[in-house]
Amino acid sequence: MSTTEPKRRGRRPNGADTKEALLTAAREVFAEQGYDAATVRAIASSAGVDPAMVNHWFGGKEGLFTAAVQIPINPAEIVREVLEGPREQIGERIIRRFVTVWDGVGGGQFAALIRSVAGNEQAVTMLREFVQNVLFNRLVKVLGVDHPEMRVALCGSQLIGLGMARYVVRIDPLASADADAVAATIGPNLQHYLTGDLQLLA
Repeated sequence: MSTTEPKRRGRRPNGADTKEALLTAAREVFAEQGYDAATVRAIASSAGVDPAMVNHWFGGKEGLFTAAVQIPINPAEIVREVLEGPREQIGERIIRRFVTVWDGVGGGQFAALIRSVAGNEQAVTMLREFVQNVLFNRLVKVLGVDHPEMRVALCGSQLIGLGMARYVVRIDPLASADADAVAATIGPNLQHYLTGDLQLLA
């Protein structure tokens, strides 16, 4: 691996250009290396800026990833919030938070994300990284459950499927139900995927 300093692209005229360069580089590096392997230094080098700019604009690697994948959720906050309270209600809290967040931005942002995924392999990889490694892998590690990979996959299918039905296809009455009703109805399914007995693997 070369130890030479990366070539800079010259001084950027304003902060907006620096932010956009970091977002573009982040999508490329995260898609190629995955969330865990990607480093702030590698992303900043690809963008031609100082690594300190990642903290300045995004607060760190996690904030940059969230901005790059265009999901209005701080995964660290989500994990912390859903783990506060009874273990048997984690699924319900996740669904309520998911619906509340996307309802707060009108749902159109989720629809736009899904449309970008449909024709963009980089977007597919980024969404998969978010669901698997940034969100649910953290949860299953804390919960200490068996068959973590299958649980992560099942949870991802539940959350993305809910988003598709509510914000893209807009299937009523699910699309117009309030967050508490959706959480109470779908939360137990997600809870089973997280902590229940997965009979198909018994």
